[in-house]
Amino acid sequence: MYLLKKLQELSFGKFRFSDLLNFTSKNILLAALLYTIATLLLVLFQLCLAIGLPWGAASMGGKFPGKYPPKMRWVAILNAIVLLALIMIVVIRAGFILPEFLLYSRIAIWGVVLFALVGTILNSITPSKIERIWAPVALIQLISSAMVAFS
Repeated sequence: MYLLKKLQELSFGKFRFSDLLNFTSKNILLAALLYTIATLLLVLFQLCLAIGLPWGAASMGGKFPGKYPPKMRWVAILNAIVLLALIMIVVIRAGFILPEFLLYSRIAIWGVVLFALVGTILNSITPSKIERIWAPVALIQLISSAMVAFS
């Protein structure tokens, strides 16, 4: 509780950290939008890997530098599909679309948060220095998905 109280007191000009903890519909929609943008960036990256751009060093721990081999290109496509599914869960939970799935999204959103947590950790400790560029993106995913989950 002490840490939470100190975080609430943090402020940067007009921005107060406690504003993030205020789960208004505006903040939740903003968090869902931020998650969507960050994740679409990753989807685009995965599709670039799938079509053969030589960015393999920035993915999978740098195990496949340069162009992905054909089998890994299929993995990149699968990754893009999974990421799109995660976006769907977040936007459903935030109330953007498909209200009939809102009940299921209350559980599924915690899978999204866990996925983002693991991604943040793995992208922070990867042996590939270039892959660490994804750590801030994963952290954005973690914070924004957690905001939506706690709403």
